[in-house]
Amino acid sequence: MDSSTSSPFLPQINGSKQRIRLAVSLFYFGQGLAFASWASRIPIIKANLQLTEAELGTILLMLPIGQLMTMPLSGKLVSKYGSHRIMPFGAFFYLLVLCSISFASNAWHLGGALLLFGIVGNICNISVNTQGVLAERVYQKSIMSSFHGAWSIAGFTGALIGLATLNLNISTSIHFYIVSGLLLFNILLNRAFLVQDLSGTTEKKSFSFKPDKLLISLGVIGFCSMATEGAMFDWSGVYFHDIVKAPDTLTTLGYASFMVMMATGRFIGDAVIGKIGRKRTLQISGILMFVGMMGAVVFPQIIFCTLAFMLVGLGVAVNVPSVYSVAGTHKTISSGVALAMVSSVSYLGFLMGPPLIGYVAEISNLRYSFGLFACFGLLMFFLTSRLAVFNTPKEGEG
Repeated sequence: MDSSTSSPFLPQINGSKQRIRLAVSLFYFGQGLAFASWASRIPIIKANLQLTEAELGTILLMLPIGQLMTMPLSGKLVSKYGSHRIMPFGAFFYLLVLCSISFASNAWHLGGALLLFGIVGNICNISVNTQGVLAERVYQKSIMSSFHGAWSIAGFTGALIGLATLNLNISTSIHFYIVSGLLLFNILLNRAFLVQDLSGTTEKKSFSFKPDKLLISLGVIGFCSMATEGAMFDWSGVYFHDIVKAPDTLTTLGYASFMVMMATGRFIGDAVIGKIGRKRTLQISGILMFVGMMGAVVFPQIIFCTLAFMLVGLGVAVNVPSVYSVAGTHKTISSGVALAMVSSVSYLGFLMGPPLIGYVAEISNLRYSFGLFACFGLLMFFLTSRLAVFNTPKEGEG
């Protein structure tokens, strides 16, 4: 790895490197499956609660608000107690909150449940990404993209499970119970193999949550990508239902096509970055995001939109893993706090994205909303071109 990002220590591990990588990957998978289970049910929950686009957009705002509320706290908790301790507890409570969403009987109940979902989800997010950084230190090469690939595979799996439960007329509550039972077993099976995070005792790094120029810049890159991801997570099903006019049984097709390509991109992402460098990879990603979003706007047919959403999935694949990987190896700030800083800026995309789409759609049309979000791809292209940290082609790559 490049000397500017190398770790001063190797974390303690239990078991082989392969078993640790599997355990960390499965925690990424578990968090992704829980979130995808919620996302796959958004069109049905919207219809059951008789919500308009603007109302749904406002309610969806509660999830990223919950995430942002706990950014500093999550970073300090992980830094003080270790991600290997925080992660299993966070994952368990994440499942409890997921199940509570199914009991929402009105907009207020749903908003409150999503606020809690964001709070606990953020703790899981900082913990699992800290585990990803520590696993990279164990391997001494870039593997972060593959971890996020596991998250994406979970998203695709969640979309398929959601599609199956819809076709089998399984209720939202039973759907969430089944998923939670599977993921509880995952927690119990893999928690002992998480990397022991010694950042709170070994690394002499700052725990303060003060702005850092590099981390804010990385966060802005993440913002562009996560705004697009948020649009796809929360609105792809609605877009297929309202604009594409897909049958009810195929409303999750767009989401599934997006997720499968995002997963594919993440599993090949480390190799691509090693070949052409982070800067060029992220520049190409921005162009793919733009072309995919605009393609769905110009050609709102089921085949074209499916292909367009696949391009978007490929475009957002390596962006967040790349900025997290660089942030987690900061020389003067602990991994948990550094990741929380980058996440704070990045998740503003989730904060602003879904409700903004709803408001624009209410005023005009959902197609105009997606056209607006295509511009994030171009913005990311130009921001990446100007950020010096990406100038070294193979920085941090094994």
